Amino acid sequence: MHIPTIKLLIGGEFVESNTRHWRDVVNPATQQVLARVPLATADEVAAAVSSAKRAFASWRKTPIATRARIFLKYQQLIREHMAELAAILTAEQGKTLLDAEGDIFRGLEVVEHAANIGSLQLGEYAQNVAGGVDTHTVLQPLGVCAGITPFNFPAMIPLWMFPMAIACGNTFVLKPSEQDPMVTMRLVELALQAGIPPGVLNVVHGAEEVVNTLCDHPDIKAVSFVGSTRVGTHVYHRASQAGKRAQCMLGAKNHAVVLPDANREQALNQLVGAAFGAAGQRCMATSVAVLVGETQDWLPDLTRRAQTLKVGAGSDNPDLGPLISAAAKSRVEGLIAEGVAEGATLLVDGRGIEVAGYPDGNFVGPTLFAGVRPEMAIYRQEIFGPVLVVLSVATLDEAIALVNANPNGNGVALFTQSGAAARHFQENIEVGQVGINVPIPVPVPLFSFTGSRASKLGDLGPYGKQVVAFYTQTQTITTRWFDDAASVGRVNTTISLK
Repeated sequence: MHIPTIKLLIGGEFVESNTRHWRDVVNPATQQVLARVPLATADEVAAAVSSAKRAFASWRKTPIATRARIFLKYQQLIREHMAELAAILTAEQGKTLLDAEGDIFRGLEVVEHAANIGSLQLGEYAQNVAGGVDTHTVLQPLGVCAGITPFNFPAMIPLWMFPMAIACGNTFVLKPSEQDPMVTMRLVELALQAGIPPGVLNVVHGAEEVVNTLCDHPDIKAVSFVGSTRVGTHVYHRASQAGKRAQCMLGAKNHAVVLPDANREQALNQLVGAAFGAAGQRCMATSVAVLVGETQDWLPDLTRRAQTLKVGAGSDNPDLGPLISAAAKSRVEGLIAEGVAEGATLLVDGRGIEVAGYPDGNFVGPTLFAGVRPEMAIYRQEIFGPVLVVLSVATLDEAIALVNANPNGNGVALFTQSGAAARHFQENIEVGQVGINVPIPVPVPLFSFTGSRASKLGDLGPYGKQVVAFYTQTQTITTRWFDDAASVGRVNTTISLK
């Protein structure tokens, strides 16, 4: 059986890698090998960066409106190919077809925003800051930028990165996840079809070696990363030490605090969907429920809802699909076992689940723990699977203290019908993204993704206004023009511009 190979994109051409090192792209529901992806050589990475550097010379001077029209065309192409893109994504990543479409759509929203960021690229102007002296600023592109993306959102997160960077006048080198690069490459093909010129967007594949090369390369000015805390911390420090800008979105442990006055049906349904959707493989998944006061009595209801969810191959559109790999399944099941050993109460056990027709799938079903304490591994570690842990506290202030004591700060939610409680929570919680009756508070692209504390390294988040600041540098120009009659005078040796 012929297995296709994933190509590199260098200088506008899709090229076969010369590497001797390849890895398989595997369907996580069937273990079928879908393609082989290269671990690019150092020369290939250098060629991609060189191509981007050459293209930058002309791309930076391309009119803003010309860039915008490319992304208007691109969003149209993504819409036209939505079903095809979702099918590719589901085959290689495992999430359901409906969730795959959601993955693509959230990226599409950023593409639409990229087509409309001209107003965010305006500088400032002040007349007569001193006698006859005017000052203005312009936002200039940085140059070659790089993006390193994770397996869990192989459409959305690449679309967070390269459209915004390119719309700001930069050129880009993208390194998709080597576990599921196929949908990313299809999106890249469509981007070229939309009119992105040769060299403006390049793609290399690989693992640690390629990541290090991107962090070290002197011609790369900025690195954007989304993924695990371990890798992201390494990327941030290595890229920063090489003099680059870096933004790294890292791991999380997101809490949902439930107050007794919450709408019971809405809160429980939202909680279950946010915990187990995408098999828990979201950095914004709700992985901790904090039940306040008598909401502890809602546990049986929560258990029943978790037990009703269907697990299966993503192509069959169940409630949740398989985990990305056999290694991920083994890790999640190991943490479940550790939770039991530490004394947590296992209310729903997702281990050992069988899905008819898919005996080799990486399936773990919804798993629910109660009686969890903060020192337990299932609370301290990001499980990245369909596991929800429940802690109980007496008051809202205890819940706030619990959340703030956790080092992570990606997202948090509060379920309540009290405006006063919501305001008190929002004002005192130390988490970057807060949802009130919204369990996964990822902002729309008009705003920036603002994870905080141990969930983020770097000051500026992806998309929104913040990413324009990340992908540009401010140049300040101070000018004075003299009339002929005023062009004589004495030498001024001070800085003063009176």
